[in-house]
Parts: sequence; structure tokens; C-alpha cells
Amino acid sequence: MEPVFPFDLDLSRRATGTLAGALHQQLRAAILDGRLAAGTVLPSTRRVAAALGVARNTVVTAFDLLVAEGYVLPRTAARAVVADVATRRLAHATRGAAVPGKIPRRWLQPALAREQPRALPTRSFRLGMPESRGFPHDAWRRLSARALREFARSPFRYPPADGLPALREAIAGHAAFSRAVACGAGDVLVTSGAQQAHHLLAQLLVTPGRTRVAVEDPGYPPTRAAFIAAGAQLVPVPVDDEGLRVDLLPGDVGIVCVTPSHQSPTGAAMSMPRRRALLEFADRCGAVVVEDDYDGEFRFGGRPLDALQTLDGEGRVFYVGTFSKSLFPSIRKGFVVAPAWARDGLLDVKQVADPHGDMVAQATLAAFIHDGHLARHVRRMHPVYATRRLTLLDGLEAMTAWFEPIPSEAGLHLAARIRDADRAPRVAALVQRHAPGAVDIGCFASLERVPALAFGYGTIDAEEITASLQALAHALAHGVPASP
Repeated sequence: MEPVFPFDLDLSRRATGTLAGALHQQLRAAILDGRLAAGTVLPSTRRVAAALGVARNTVVTAFDLLVAEGYVLPRTAARAVVADVATRRLAHATRGAAVPGKIPRRWLQPALAREQPRALPTRSFRLGMPESRGFPHDAWRRLSARALREFARSPFRYPPADGLPALREAIAGHAAFSRAVACGAGDVLVTSGAQQAHHLLAQLLVTPGRTRVAVEDPGYPPTRAAFIAAGAQLVPVPVDDEGLRVDLLPGDVGIVCVTPSHQSPTGAAMSMPRRRALLEFADRCGAVVVEDDYDGEFRFGGRPLDALQTLDGEGRVFYVGTFSKSLFPSIRKGFVVAPAWARDGLLDVKQVADPHGDMVAQATLAAFIHDGHLARHVRRMHPVYATRRLTLLDGLEAMTAWFEPIPSEAGLHLAARIRDADRAPRVAALVQRHAPGAVDIGCFASLERVPALAFGYGTIDAEEITASLQALAHALAHGVPASP
């Protein structure tokens, strides 16, 4: 006989009670979780009884209970229908959600609010997105297929928590070549993106309620969130065109989080005097430094400044890297280069949080780096991004009455200050209309809200940049008086 409901009913598993009670409970659950939608016409009691092999009175009793509770609406001379119980379904789904005191306060802070994704055009000024069209998809597919074949030979084994040895070796070579980071495979721990790296470091280094962590202001919100979730006390420290204001660091901070190569979101590079001052501060005050080099592969000026980890002679710097910008975001692969004294502890934290990474993606990335595809891809994309960067910079400098570009020679975005703070809201609104994806830097700040905007150029062609900024300039000229 054809099934009478679009799901199985199992009356044989009832622990206690009658058949009618078991049928009633299963049908009520189906109504509450939406498997029986509002307005669904129920089959006749005779048909249900025949399909389930029970007496018709059993089904009648179950249906009568549903009617009495308001889950089913009877109809004269017609079969009953499922009632609209949306509010009751919501209560059922959130039952037990309001248990006071069970969630620590740090998990309820606004800084940890979930991001609401914005609908943006494919080609936009969105931050943090690299170009997809130049990626060597064929090479990646070929290496993925090879990794899958190797995985099929021994699928039932756990990969190591710190990452496949081949990937750690490849990352060490890449970091040493591209950023002069002094490390070997044993110094590298593979993570699921830079965000997991920050989470692991926060879990390792923070004593809840006691550890004070200095963060850039404005700064990268997910990094702040990782340390807030670990129970840290955040200390916002201003940045300027030379990066973090080291002279404003309180002496009692135990951790300093920085993006020295390409400050997020202003784009400024930390000057060499500031880098040395930060390392001297860490040594003097017994602090450690978390260096986030999220898009340092792309440099457009002179010789890149040495990473803090390269300059560090005291083992106080944790170097965090990611492949989300140099390759693609969904790869979800990052890494930490940790000082020797912290490696075992960091591995212990990783084993608790995520003891076994994915073998196929790690093996593919290891081969991609080892075979030279990553280096070639970075070289191939460098002139593409350089052209877009210069086009964006020229467009912003042409609107000098409204914008002052912030010096930046790396990464995939540029920032510009709005010259007249009083007109900033109107300027920002026009930017959102004509340059979708650009973001208000004030959203990254907890101290003074600097009137400035950041423009990504990872996914938008030079011609599109020019057209958008020309439209913006026209709108500004007719809608916002220029600063004197």
C-alpha cells in the first residue's frame, strides 16, 4: 500500500501507552517541525488504519486528540486539515532557550554579534576578496584528484592535529621565501583559516578576567572577538600612518595584536622604528605579540619591511598567516608560526578544539605550494592588482577636495579619510551608492570614529573602478559642497 504520510511512522517503538497515544505524538511532532505543513489535508482514518495495520478507532482517537489540541481543524463533509501553528512551532523549537546565567556574559557582548551578509554585485569594492578569474583551476583540480586517489588507499586514519607534514614543510618554505620568516616545518601549526589561529592563541595565552590584550583601533573585529570570547580585557590602542601607536601601549598588557604589514582596515604599514619599539616594549614588559600578516604576499612599493617575527630575537612573536587572500577564501587554511616555548601548548589546544584536519585539502595545498603554483599565481596576479590599486589611487586623488588617501603599499585594499567630518555621512552614503562594497572604517573603531572609508580592489577591474569613481565624483560635485 502507498504510504499515507511523507515520512515513516513507527508505532512499534512506543515505550509505554497506547497505540493511539503513540500515533498522536508522532503526528504532533511532524506538525511542529513542519513535515506536515499548515493546510495539508489529512488522509482518511480508514486509509491510515489500513496502512498502519491498526484499528480504525485507534486512528480516530489520535485525530480527535489533535483536533482538541488545535493542531488539526475538522471540516464538515470533508477531511481534516493541519492548522497553522507557527507560533506554537516557534515555541517548540526554542524550548529551553531562556535559561538565565548559563551563557557567560562574554559570549553575549555586541562584539560577538553574528555578521549579516550583504548582497553585493559580483564585481564590487568588497574587502578581503581576491580575484577568481586568474586562479589556476585546472592545476588545483588535478592536484585534488591526485590527493583523493592517495586518500582512497588509506582513508581510515586520522591526520595529525598540527597538519600534514608535507603541508607544514611547504608553508615553512613559503613563509621563509615570501616574508623572510625564520621557521621550519616543526614551527608551523596548520589551522582552519586565520580566525581559528587567533582563537587557539587566545585560548592558550589568555587567563579569563585577568589578561589585558592591546588591539589596534580601528582594528579587525574577528580578532577582537576571539580574545573577548577567551575572557580577555581588551585595550584599544590608536593607529596612525605608521601603524600602532606603541608609545600609547599600557605597561600592563600581556598580549599585543597587530597587522603591521597592511593595517586592517587603514592599510598603513608599521614603520621600522615602530616595529623595533614594539619588540622592545614586549621584552621590557614581558608581553607577547600576535602578528597577523593576512595579505602580505602582495607588495607594490619598495623592499618589504621585515616581519616582526624575523626581527624578534626573544621568542615573543606568534606569526599568523592565511591563504584566503592569496588563493581563495573557502580554502579555509591558515597557520601559526609559534616560538619554541609555546609549540607543545598550542598543539594541545588545537587537539582539544580540532584534533584532525582534512587530509585531502591539506594534501592538495601542499602539492600546490611545492610544485610552484602558489608562487606563480602570486606573480601572475601582482600586476593585475597593481594596476587596480593605481587606478583606485588616481581616482581618489582626483577627488582631493573630499578624500585624503592613507599611504599603503601592500594588500588588496586602500583607505581614504573624508576631509570634512561634518559632511562624512553624506559622502559615505554616496560612496555606498556608487562604490558598493566600500566600508566605513568607523565601524572598526571603539575609540574615536575616524571619518574614513576602505575600498577593496580584489574583485573589480580597473575599467570598473574608473567608471564607479567618475560617477562618485559627479555625485559629490553636485550633491556635497567641497571642503575649502
